[in-house]
Amino acid sequence: MTYVITSACIDVKDQSCVEVCPVDCIHFDENLDAMLYIDPDECIDCGACEPACPVTAIFAEGDVPESDREFTRINALWYEDPVAARKAVEAFRARAVGAPVARGDQA
Repeated sequence: MTYVITSACIDVKDQSCVEVCPVDCIHFDENLDAMLYIDPDECIDCGACEPACPVTAIFAEGDVPESDREFTRINALWYEDPVAARKAVEAFRARAVGAPVARGDQA
């Protein structure tokens, strides 16, 4: 199991989680990403990041709220295809505010 950063991180990017992660498995591109991502292959499931998050965006994989379940996939996707992960975050954001999503932006 791994930990997952969910939608509450979008546009926050506090980075308190990065500071406490003992294996440096939380990353993002400051100029391109709207949120941070946990590498599921590197996460050791220690849980140090969860209480460090000021917006309660981090959950153990099994505890991710139903409304944010897609972020389990999005976190892993960022390490394989960052562009696709960014598109998925933008699609989520558009759905959350009720804006139409352009056909090419769906992930």
